Amino acid sequence: MTALPREDTAATTAPRPDATRDRPRRSRTALLTAALALALLAGCLLSAGLGAYRIPLGDVLGSLLHHLGLGGAALDRVGESVLWNVRLPRVALALLVGSSLGCAGALMQGVFGNPLAEPGVIGISSGAAVGAVGAIALGLGFLGTWTVPACAFATGLLTVLIVYALSRSGGRTEVVTLILTGIAVNAFAGALIGLFLFFADNAQLSQITFWQLGSLSQAVWPKVLAVLPCAVAGLAVAPFHARKLDLLALGERPARHLGVDVERLRVVLILVVALLTAAAVAVAGVITFVGLLVPHLLRMAAGPGHRFLIPGSALGGALVLVVADLAARTAAQPAELPLGVLTALFGSPFFFWLLRRTRRKQGGWA
Repeated sequence: MTALPREDTAATTAPRPDATRDRPRRSRTALLTAALALALLAGCLLSAGLGAYRIPLGDVLGSLLHHLGLGGAALDRVGESVLWNVRLPRVALALLVGSSLGCAGALMQGVFGNPLAEPGVIGISSGAAVGAVGAIALGLGFLGTWTVPACAFATGLLTVLIVYALSRSGGRTEVVTLILTGIAVNAFAGALIGLFLFFADNAQLSQITFWQLGSLSQAVWPKVLAVLPCAVAGLAVAPFHARKLDLLALGERPARHLGVDVERLRVVLILVVALLTAAAVAVAGVITFVGLLVPHLLRMAAGPGHRFLIPGSALGGALVLVVADLAARTAAQPAELPLGVLTALFGSPFFFWLLRRTRRKQGGWA
């Protein structure tokens, strides 16, 4: 067999420039993923142990291992009840809602090509709020305790379908038209909510206000199981579209030339966003800024690649909501702060900073 010349051998063994350039980014994303996962694990354990009834971290781990059949030891009757009937359902719901909102935000920003996009832009959150507020104000109870979440989920999905149908013309959907239609639908939903509030009595007003502010205080295992299929389905489908979103970031025309069916991609991902957001809002109320904050911070830290950004945003959203819920429960004991208010309190200044940063980079809006 003839040996290759030295220069050819070097050419076959030398790393490609693209691979060399990608190596630091891959190591950075791997490190960031590991850090998010470890922080999330620590946050879950702390959230399970801290509160009005404190459970030491060792006891939390022991009880978890005991229930998994891996040793450990059960707690006393009160401790077991608090941990398994109050704390752990709340932690699980925070994981599902936070990961759903974070992933939905990353998908929205990828579909619209705008870091200021978030699930509320196309009316999903406000549509879900109309269903929940209407069910409370009208005193509906056809599904028992599930009536409000079911109405919120149904109207959230219905709203996004209406927005998409109204913004579609000539077989295509323009992003600007979609956003403007979402703004109009948000305004109409706000009017409907105001109308329901006008006719609600004092008890209903209290329930509506509590729901609109967002909370995980009513977390129980049945609610966790109700949102689990929607969250798992959306989170499982989203990563398969990461490469297409990277191509879409080049522009619609280049993406079409590279084989991306832009219209179909947009329809699928908007439905995934609707599924994730409507399910989250249905069980936790309106929680803002998670879908805006988390994907943008991760994009700043690790770049715009969606192969990391989508699962990373799910991890980051879960971490933010677990920590925010822990703060809401413990910051003003024995009272509990509304979770949606807490996320908005910290998210609003970040949004203003993001607006100023974007305007400065673009040299102004004009």
